[in-house]
Amino acid sequence: MQFNSLTFVLFFAIVTAAYYALHSWPARKTLLIAASYLFYAAWNPFYVLLLWFSTIADWLLARRIDASTSDRARRWWLCGSLTINLSLLGYFKYGGLLLDAFVDLAHKVGISYSPPASSIVLPVGISFYTFQTLSYTLDVYRRQLHARTSFADFCLFVGFFPQLIAGPIVRASYFLPQCEQPKRFSADSFGWGAALLVFGLFAKVAVADAVLAPAVDAVFANASEIGTLDAWVGVFAFSGQIFFDFSAYSLCAIGAALCLGFALPDNFRSPFAAIGFSDFWRRWHISLSTWLRDYLYISLGGSRRGRARVAVNLMITMLLGGLWHGASWMFVIWGALHGAYLVIEHLARAAFGSAFRVSSGLLRFGLALGTFAVVSVTWVFFRAPDMASAQALLRALFVKSAGTAVLADQLPLVLVTLAALLAWQWMHRTITLEERFARWPLAGRAAAIAAALIGIVYGSGGDGHAFIYFQF
Repeated sequence: MQFNSLTFVLFFAIVTAAYYALHSWPARKTLLIAASYLFYAAWNPFYVLLLWFSTIADWLLARRIDASTSDRARRWWLCGSLTINLSLLGYFKYGGLLLDAFVDLAHKVGISYSPPASSIVLPVGISFYTFQTLSYTLDVYRRQLHARTSFADFCLFVGFFPQLIAGPIVRASYFLPQCEQPKRFSADSFGWGAALLVFGLFAKVAVADAVLAPAVDAVFANASEIGTLDAWVGVFAFSGQIFFDFSAYSLCAIGAALCLGFALPDNFRSPFAAIGFSDFWRRWHISLSTWLRDYLYISLGGSRRGRARVAVNLMITMLLGGLWHGASWMFVIWGALHGAYLVIEHLARAAFGSAFRVSSGLLRFGLALGTFAVVSVTWVFFRAPDMASAQALLRALFVKSAGTAVLADQLPLVLVTLAALLAWQWMHRTITLEERFARWPLAGRAAAIAAALIGIVYGSGGDGHAFIYFQF
């Protein structure tokens, strides 16, 4: 059940109407829990059993951690949570990769082994809700949170359907207090939530799918034949596609939650206006980057143990961040490149100090464009189906100039879309969409929503492309 489907529109309308028709707050929460499990079961009913198992296990283990007075016992209970969650994630997400690595190793030492065909199916959203439940037990272990949550509230925290499949990854300290206060209907909140849903669907349907996806597919499907111009446009187009696609899901999730009275954190803040790579990761997929920072990078020692250790910590964090996206060495390379960028930037800041800061507006804009270009090239390993395709596209980018033209008809619209994206994000480096929207007159807001609705109608091909991050 995808946000960009009529099924979801009907589902959400029924759930919202029933939600506000109930007067009891416990009954409303029970309705949301049931709706969340129904939403998840629409993908595969078996997935709900996994969701229940993670929910029950972490709720019980967190209570044991909180109640234990012995540090050793608390560590053992935490290890239990880590083992259960990471084992499930490892089996479903990385079992195939580990098996392939084992087979390759066996062949290298002269052992002929052919395992039976794997039937492992990746449960949708498992990476997101696993990190969400883990953050709860880790916060309880660190004594930043008490495990006094009702089981119903915890079920809602883990399974809340707007953000269950692809985030944002929400912390328990952010969401659970909202479960304690009954939600009253607010026309302002509901109106802004509905507007975010419309804007999110427009970004997904009319821009990511209708304008950018065809160009990206054409370039990556013909990586060994295209020329340099098409290669660069295709790479930049994928940057635009993945931003509009993933940020669209976040907008829809935040909007749907707001319609129900719940607040979710922002997940994107003009990432293609970032000046440098640290700035990029403060703006892109914020809920994941802050999770990795708080629970991995800082736990490894952060920036407290010298430059060499900082470099190692950054590389480990980004390598695991790449691997989080999927069981492929391509994601590992993508994460390693971002780790290298962050290490180089960190060393440059340490070496040059205040001279590293740039005050000129024109130069800052140039650095933002440079950051966008490097990030876009790095996406090659994220999008390419295999290493051969990635190498062919890199050759097209940096070596050859002539080749097959696959974007002749699409080129003008793609370039205008990308230029508009970069200009919009540069203008909104320090202002949110909500702040910008609030400054517009009522007629301007209505016109923006109407234009988005028209774009959805005319941009939709009726096939409902899945969101890119559903595969993670």
